Formats: sequence, C-alpha cells, structure tokens
Amino acid sequence: MGDYDPLREYLSQQTKTELVLSFEEIEDLLGFALPRASQRASWWEKERNPENARPQRDAIRDGGYEATRLADGKGVRFRKLSAGRFRG
Repeated sequence: MGDYDPLREYLSQQTKTELVLSFEEIEDLLGFALPRASQRASWWEKERNPENARPQRDAIRDGGYEATRLADGKGVRFRKLSAGRFRG
C-alpha cells in the first residue's frame, strides 16, 4: 500500500465535481504530515511528463480528480476528471 492510497481511496468515494480540503484534513486522511514541498502549487498539479510522475499526483488521478493548491495557500481544490480524461 502506498503512502497516498488513503487519499486515493477517499477521492474515489466522492461524487462531487469539486471539493476543497485543507492541508490539515489531507494530513488527517494520510496519517502523516505533508512535506514542505506540498506548499508549492507544482507539487499538486498534473505532470505532463510521465517520467516526472509523483505518488501524490498518481493517487489524485487514480482517485478520479485533478488538484490545484488554493491561492490562499491553505488547502487544495480537487476537480473530478471527466471520463475521457481519467486513466485509472
């Protein structure tokens, strides 16, 4: 089981097209503190180069969502992927 599987499982159970989670809520789901890098928008956003894949991005995509860090830096917005964009 990967470190970010709890996030993937949580997202895969959601039906909303968009949801927002604070960093604290995400850490509660995961059971550990997020790395400092999670404060950067690029840590959450989809990577176009598959060689640069990251486990948190894979978990988000496999959960059926894409993510962007909130502009206020206090959390993450998850948007459900359309059927054509989901590769799970």
